[in-house]
Amino acid sequence: MESPMKDQELFDSMCEKLYSAVISDTLDQLGYRNQVMRENINPIDPTWIVAGRAKTILSVDIHHLPEDPYTKEIEAVDSVKPGEIVIGCTNESRQNGLWGELLSTASKMRGGRGAIVDGLIRDTAKILELGFPVFATGTKPVDSQGRGIVIDYDIPVLCGGVMVHPGDVIFGDRDGIVVIPGAIIDEVFQLAMDKVTRENHTRDELLEGYTLRQVYDKYGVL
Repeated sequence: MESPMKDQELFDSMCEKLYSAVISDTLDQLGYRNQVMRENINPIDPTWIVAGRAKTILSVDIHHLPEDPYTKEIEAVDSVKPGEIVIGCTNESRQNGLWGELLSTASKMRGGRGAIVDGLIRDTAKILELGFPVFATGTKPVDSQGRGIVIDYDIPVLCGGVMVHPGDVIFGDRDGIVVIPGAIIDEVFQLAMDKVTRENHTRDELLEGYTLRQVYDKYGVL
């Protein structure tokens, strides 16, 4: 479901004005209380902030050398569209280095905004040079060949403990990654912006010496 606000404009506004905690609070308010990925998926550069539509990729561990180890992986990355964030689901693999420099470069040149992997990545120095936001559980300098294989993409996946559907909106920063169901992105954005405004007023009045009780009773945020 496409937002009335153009996606690129929406994602840029989210990165500039919002943060993961206020989006999580907004989803809680709407009854969506399991939308934050597991806490061990982090950006390799803590200053990175990313927002975009989910491009899901599913990989599984293997223990043999297949004849065509990269076919589905290449298809998936070559089909990345502008405004998408790759969601690399590895089922928390500890043997497969799914993501690296070349996949990041290919995704960026297709208009991708970042990648979130519930597993291990490599080539982090080159990814940092590229400036392509990547989140992962850790690093391991191994190739995926013979260790993992992409079996499908553009399907629902369980990533970081959250069910992610293609087209959901993903927001990630140094505090965590939030999954926003695509159908409610407009409502979430507006409510989150309102909460940011109230939080800013709360902070300003706390700095003026008002008590927490006074400002909470006035603005209703903590």
